[in-house]
Amino acid sequence: MSKGKLIIFSAPSGSGKTTLVHHLLSKPELKLAFSVSATSREKRPNEVHGKDYYFLTPNEFRARIEKNEFLEWEEVYENQFYGTLRSEIDRIHSEGKTVLFDVDVVGGLNIKNQFGDTALAVFVQPPSVKELENRLKRRSTESDASLAKRVAKAEEELAYANRFDVIVVNDDLEEAKKKAEKLVADFILK
Repeated sequence: MSKGKLIIFSAPSGSGKTTLVHHLLSKPELKLAFSVSATSREKRPNEVHGKDYYFLTPNEFRARIEKNEFLEWEEVYENQFYGTLRSEIDRIHSEGKTVLFDVDVVGGLNIKNQFGDTALAVFVQPPSVKELENRLKRRSTESDASLAKRVAKAEEELAYANRFDVIVVNDDLEEAKKKAEKLVADFILK
């Protein structure tokens, strides 16, 4: 496996990590490439297979787990898997780029543990759980039951923040973008 660098962005759902990741990807000078995760959840109307996620059925996901094709994976909710295919890291490193992950908290820590100092693990923290809940409500993609599950999971995930290399509090998006950009640039150059 290539010894290129990896950047991991993890956060509870609704923290703004995906917005920060998209901002970083818009900076060509950083030479980043997005690691597309695999999931067994239903595709949302605006999502594209192979760009947003590799959409697999739960059975396809389990078969790939059996073949050891995942760097990390987790069953986040019953029959709802998320994971990183090993082939993504090889693909990106072969392009001479740094891998950029947008993964859940447990997945982020799993990747960090496997790659140590060649990986920078960034935890994106919302200003508060209440603000996180408001952001999820504004998305209008969640049922009440799904929203409650996500908020409960977020509360658990916030306890992992101190296990990451750095925490970016996303209370002001423009400031969070600047901080994320500086962290990534400094890590790539060191």
